[in-house]
Amino acid sequence: MSTPESVAKGEMILDVQDLVKHFPLTQGILFKRQVGHVKAVDGVDFQLHKGETLGIVGESGCGKSTLAKLLMRLEDPTSGSAYYHGKDIYGMRGKELRRMRRNIQIVFQDPYASLNPRMTVGDIIGEPFEIHPDVAPKGDRRKHIRELLDVVGLNPEHINRYPHQFSGGQRQRIGIARGLALRPEVIICDEPVSALDVSVQAQVMNLLDRLQDDFGLSYIFIAHDLSVVRHISDRVGVMYLGKLVETGTETEIYERPTHPYTQALLSAVPVPDPSVRGQRQQIILPGDPPSPANIPSGCRFRTRCWKAEDICAEQVPELKVRPGSDHPSACHFAETRGDVVVQH
Repeated sequence: MSTPESVAKGEMILDVQDLVKHFPLTQGILFKRQVGHVKAVDGVDFQLHKGETLGIVGESGCGKSTLAKLLMRLEDPTSGSAYYHGKDIYGMRGKELRRMRRNIQIVFQDPYASLNPRMTVGDIIGEPFEIHPDVAPKGDRRKHIRELLDVVGLNPEHINRYPHQFSGGQRQRIGIARGLALRPEVIICDEPVSALDVSVQAQVMNLLDRLQDDFGLSYIFIAHDLSVVRHISDRVGVMYLGKLVETGTETEIYERPTHPYTQALLSAVPVPDPSVRGQRQQIILPGDPPSPANIPSGCRFRTRCWKAEDICAEQVPELKVRPGSDHPSACHFAETRGDVVVQH
């Protein structure tokens, strides 16, 4: 993991400003009519600097994977901007867009579904070279593929094997090798370890850490497991119903959480030390998250929040630093709780 000093000095690679993605909601079979919108991403701002890892954490359905697709230009936004080295991603066309996509790669969640079972490992890892032939001349591609297999801890002699001949952790390493093939600057990791056993998760996380140091990578690491995000992230953004509700360094989020949603998430993380476990109060949230097609007025968390008052239904809280806090939080009554700290 990068040090806070190195992160502070790193140049800005990505600058995301008020990014919005609404999907139309329709009714009818023959004559479809639009009856609303699913607000998957609803105004997200963040920056990513060279050499750092930004963790995005939140429960299923909060918009994390849609955000990843927007940054990859697999989806176009409803509104908002994302700048890569100062150039708007959504204004790029042709060769400029191809160069951007070469520099921002993705590792998908499910290693069983993201690899073509009809292709050998060599063909899977080498496929990016067909689209970007300038990265590796045709005569050298097999050599590059073997080197990539070695870098991610796989046997280069297995270049002609098929995905079904590998374990889940090995398949994810193949996915990582494919992501590295074009020597990108940024890798978006969309829940890359959630489908793996705990022991294998640790191996893959350590691999990602090492690759970041070796290749100077920047990561956007998306996950719902708070302990996994803490292990790898320099900064963390907590997402709820399409918005970031709290952002800060790893220490600020995990040791001094101020938003009630963040506090509730952290209170549910298992703690191995019985003495600490007895001092913590678990926060039980009532009900289920509202539908992204019918988001509450004001603060979108207010229907489950124990602090909610009239102002929460009337005003949308800004993501900003509140009195008594040292990092931004989107809550009218943000305050630090000391009994929800997650241990390393």
